[in-house]
Amino acid sequence: MNISTGVAVRILELCEKKHITVNKMCTISGVTPSTVNDIVNGKAKNIGVITIKKLCDGLEITITEFFDTPYFRNLDQEII
Repeated sequence: MNISTGVAVRILELCEKKHITVNKMCTISGVTPSTVNDIVNGKAKNIGVITIKKLCDGLEITITEFFDTPYFRNLDQEII
């Protein structure tokens, strides 16, 4: 798994856990739906830390909690 896929999966997982839609998460986070849709649909390859921090703030979790999952422990090396 690469980091973009991990972020997408984690966003969807957190929305499900919090019982909210992706659009609701966008509203409470102040991140545009188009940005989040690009992330979850695999169109965004360079996801900014500021965007992830905004999502975390909206979800009321820390950035550490966001990344503290198996998805990010064994990432594939990404060469650009």
